[in-house]
Amino acid sequence: MKISIETQVKAPLASVWEAWVTPQDITSWNFSIDDWCCPRAEIDLQVGGKFNYRMEAKDGSIGFDFEGCFTKVEVQDSIHFELEDNRLVTVSFIEVSDGVRVVETFDAEDENSAEQQKQGWQSILNNFKKHVEGKSN
Repeated sequence: MKISIETQVKAPLASVWEAWVTPQDITSWNFSIDDWCCPRAEIDLQVGGKFNYRMEAKDGSIGFDFEGCFTKVEVQDSIHFELEDNRLVTVSFIEVSDGVRVVETFDAEDENSAEQQKQGWQSILNNFKKHVEGKSN
């Protein structure tokens, strides 16, 4: 099953793209709740390149590496990657009249309900929107 989430970011496409692919930016937005953080982000943005984002509770009690390999990269258009568990993810960046619509589509996993997965990924995407729009003000 595929799940799609989206948001609209009021910022230029170049700014949205850079915030998605720059480690310093990724560590600022890549977590779903305020009790969590992303202390490290490594990214080699090219086909066959890998990424590894460390996501953990701020108190250090739990954490995990979110990692995968890029399968297709179209600058300022879309990023396709495969996660370690072979799930596929596509992120599309679509210019609209007042910014960029970011659409993420991913294969669901079996551990959590589809609704839990959708909410978690959407929370991260909402953090991304807030981060980018905060930078452009």
